[in-house]
Amino acid sequence: MTVRTAGADIAEVELAIGGMTCASCAARIEKKLNRMEGVAATVNYATEKARVSYGGETTVADLIATVEATGYTAERPAPSDEPSRKEDDSGELRPLGRRLVTATALAAPVVAMAMVPALQFEYWQWLSLTLAAPVVTYAAWPFHKAAFTNARHGAATMDTLVSVGTSAAFLWSLWALFLGTAGTPGMTHPFELTIARGDGAGNIYLEAAAGVTAFVLAGRYFEARAKRKAGAALRALLELGAKDVALLTPDGGEKTVPVAELRTGDRFLVRPGEKIATDGTVVEGSSAVDASMLTGESVPVEVAVGDPVTGATVNVDGRLVVEATRVGADTRLARTARLVEDAQNGKAAAQRLADRVSAVFVPVVIALALGTLGFWLGNGAGPTAAFTAAVAVLIIACPCALGLATPTALLVGTGRGAQLGILIKGPEVLESTRRVDTVVLDKTGTVTTGRMTLLAVHPADGVDETEVLRLAGALEHSSEHPIARAVADGAREKLGELPVPEDFAGVPGLGVQGVVDGHAVLVGRDRLLREWSLELPEDLARAVERAERAGHTAVLAAWDGTARAVLEIADAVKETSPEAIRRLRALGLRPILLTGDNEAVARTVAREVGVEDVIAEVLPQDKVDVVKRLQTEGRSVAMVGDGVNDAAALAQADLGLAMGTGTDAAIEAGDLTLVRGDLRAAADAVRLARRTLGTIRSNLFWAFAYNVAALPLAAAGLLNPMLAGAAMAFSSVFVVGNSLRLRTFRAG
Repeated sequence: MTVRTAGADIAEVELAIGGMTCASCAARIEKKLNRMEGVAATVNYATEKARVSYGGETTVADLIATVEATGYTAERPAPSDEPSRKEDDSGELRPLGRRLVTATALAAPVVAMAMVPALQFEYWQWLSLTLAAPVVTYAAWPFHKAAFTNARHGAATMDTLVSVGTSAAFLWSLWALFLGTAGTPGMTHPFELTIARGDGAGNIYLEAAAGVTAFVLAGRYFEARAKRKAGAALRALLELGAKDVALLTPDGGEKTVPVAELRTGDRFLVRPGEKIATDGTVVEGSSAVDASMLTGESVPVEVAVGDPVTGATVNVDGRLVVEATRVGADTRLARTARLVEDAQNGKAAAQRLADRVSAVFVPVVIALALGTLGFWLGNGAGPTAAFTAAVAVLIIACPCALGLATPTALLVGTGRGAQLGILIKGPEVLESTRRVDTVVLDKTGTVTTGRMTLLAVHPADGVDETEVLRLAGALEHSSEHPIARAVADGAREKLGELPVPEDFAGVPGLGVQGVVDGHAVLVGRDRLLREWSLELPEDLARAVERAERAGHTAVLAAWDGTARAVLEIADAVKETSPEAIRRLRALGLRPILLTGDNEAVARTVAREVGVEDVIAEVLPQDKVDVVKRLQTEGRSVAMVGDGVNDAAALAQADLGLAMGTGTDAAIEAGDLTLVRGDLRAAADAVRLARRTLGTIRSNLFWAFAYNVAALPLAAAGLLNPMLAGAAMAFSSVFVVGNSLRLRTFRAG
């Protein structure tokens, strides 16, 4: 449970709701809360939570009191802002399981005797009564209790239908056994798929009362289990974090403390194989970090002093000392879990329609049952036929499937997305993915790595490339300039350790100079070489021209009075970007590269990744105008970006996809967050969102179709009440089972 401030006068709270048994329960609570002044509430039946915004004089205690006055329970929020960890509903499953076992064991012989006349021995009806009584009383008690509670508050829910239907069947059977002719020794009656005819004095419906109870309990049990599986991804996410941490003390020692005691600025030790306790920066050591549980990326990432690390990731092989930069609810893990929870609490437009239907569904069904009873009696069919048809109408109605259609698909879809490093903010995002036809891609940090990289070395004739890297890399290693870092990192990657310069000096705006292994070395712009009266050989001049034509930076290396090589530097394209573009095209999306870089650089990158449309030399503040222009042209636009300068465009786009490796501003503005920082995740995100939306739509279709088809059949007397109960239970299990198929979604 969380409490957050949403504005100056508006607060937001998440409450755990108890006692809901169907979608109409959630609709009732939501309606009552929304009638309160200054309150906007959404109640989710599948997650059993209410998300409430409130202001003015309203307090959390007032909200809880309103829920309790409606006949349900509400749990006070915890004082922290951490995502709720109360996700495990095994406590609900155990008593439900016991009642199901009891109902199944006792109802099976009752149903068998009613269905197979050969099993109807002389006093079989009295054995049926003995076995059915505990089922209708003990096993069905949750339905009766909920129906009574709702009746006290002037309401009716699915439990009302089950309670009234099974009680009516049981009471009718008691009347027929004790006051009618059904108790006569040797009485038999055939099993019928449709309603029974006659005066009813010799008919009993114990198999309907016991069978319906068993079927509905089975549906509730498997629905609860499936809902628990649906939320498994979020529970796993919440449990990822470390529990204890080796905190370094000011005297140089260490002590083990709970992670909750960590504060920003604290330094802690992470040994090989241990989880990193919280988000921070490496201040000592180097290692590989396995972030697969958060990003879905299987390859460990190398980290060293100065690199950021994320809480809950695993230190693979080195000893690290980390300084905490974010703790508690501000960590990436906590924010990720909160995003997933927020998404699971939302409702798609189609689900809001289903909720409105569910809110009036039960009263309509009761009225329809009474109308069915009157119709059959009025047409001279006899009380048995009239009663059976009315009970079938009561029992087969199932708003539960409607209520479960969206939340179960969201539970599974968003949970699976979190496992793959894709965070979906809410169901409205799913609607957007269906319409999107254009994807605008920020270049730097999205399509490219976002850092300068040594792409190539062009040595002069007779010069060894290894020698170029050794001397130029050693000298550049002493500089902090981004281009110098690119040369030094590229050299170290290929050669390992580099020699230490004997002398070093920076030449502002031009490059560096110094002495390495007895050689006088220059590395920088061509102007630096001209100042030393060094001429470029023809082959190096051509290399400079080719690099600049491609929009790359040409760095010259010279030593001992001679120009020796051209080093080509650029913001390198991510290896996975070309494949990502192919996947986006396969989804029917038209990619457009958007960048502030010059046209030559943009065109080079676009050719490399396979993008035809390029919009270059755009100022950061003008990116949002580009998105608006595309929208006025009738396009539905998705925007992928990672920087502060992308935040406005991400918010303006019909669908904003923020790279999780980017800034907080971009992540907050996006509708989808791609934790991996891999552009291929954008295609995976669109695929997952569309598949989740498709599952929601198919769930709602079958839930509506079931009721549209089943209720007329029941009213027409074409369904035995016991079969109606089985069909009702199956509809909810089908919806949840269909949603669980999203767990098989694979990236790529």
